[in-house]
Amino acid sequence: MGNRFTCMTKKETKDVGSRSKRMGRSQRKLVAEEDLHLQALSMALQQHQLSQRFEGSMSRRIGSTSSRRRNLSDSFSVNKQVQVPEILENIKIKKFVLIHGEGFGAWCWYKTVALLEESGLLPIALDLTGSGIDLTDANSVTTLAEYSKPLTDYLVNLPDDEKVILIGHSIGGACISYALEHYSEKISKAIFLCATMVTDGQRPFDVFADELGSAEHFMKESKFLIHGNGKEKPPTGFMFEKEQMKGLYFNQSPSKDVALAMVSMRPSPLGPIMEKLSLSPNKYGRGRRFYIQTLDDRALSPDVQEKLVRENPPEGVFKIKGSDHCPFFSKPQSLHKILVEIAQIP
Repeated sequence: MGNRFTCMTKKETKDVGSRSKRMGRSQRKLVAEEDLHLQALSMALQQHQLSQRFEGSMSRRIGSTSSRRRNLSDSFSVNKQVQVPEILENIKIKKFVLIHGEGFGAWCWYKTVALLEESGLLPIALDLTGSGIDLTDANSVTTLAEYSKPLTDYLVNLPDDEKVILIGHSIGGACISYALEHYSEKISKAIFLCATMVTDGQRPFDVFADELGSAEHFMKESKFLIHGNGKEKPPTGFMFEKEQMKGLYFNQSPSKDVALAMVSMRPSPLGPIMEKLSLSPNKYGRGRRFYIQTLDDRALSPDVQEKLVRENPPEGVFKIKGSDHCPFFSKPQSLHKILVEIAQIP
């Protein structure tokens, strides 16, 4: 009786081995991404559980894990089995400071932080005052200077011979504009990510006027306002309901990231977005600005973003197709490639 087993050729054996290796790499990458997201979700759930201890005007916020400010890059470990991007040695400015938008916190950048670190860069994601794990009551934050203080403190403490690349998302664009005006010597480039890139004398809120109406109408009629000092006093903050947030911010984002956001978003202080910025041509005007447009954005429409870059032209404009208002969730790889490309511009 002949041999019951069919012998494979060397080529067939090599092909099977190659397929196995590719499948192994793919599975390890999926496991690593799942592990990274679970760590972020675990952190957010812990914040949510601890926030239940707060009372009064703080009862609506989703909040804090500890009074010690932590750098987001310390919170997530990257599985070294994942195929990492090419290490970029030719970038002179390696420090990226990531500034979140309204309601968000440093937590929202977890994918971007991991990708930048894998490329040999040095990202730091900051919580603005009253955001993320910062313990400040958002209702007590009344000025853009107060709101931006974690960023300006970081820049003040930066060594004289160092510069950073700033990335500001949404309302965070006002914070990096403020930083450009006051600390331009510390900033190599400022990247506005579907952000409020305002002009001199303009309020951050004015950028959203097409969607939300006039500031005066919003202050009187919006059902999303928070009166932290009592109903008879002017509103102190705002926060969209969950269903509105899902439709406005996360129409293309993965469901896991939406779940993370739903337990992590906090009310935004109203004062900073209603403040007119004073921006001079000698300071802000000399800064190197870049804009990244998101083309499936329902919070800040592509038309509004196009208007912003037309009225206040930056050095360069980049576009992400298929991205909602949160490309760090919906298109993290595309966002990463653009950030690296901008960093490499001489």
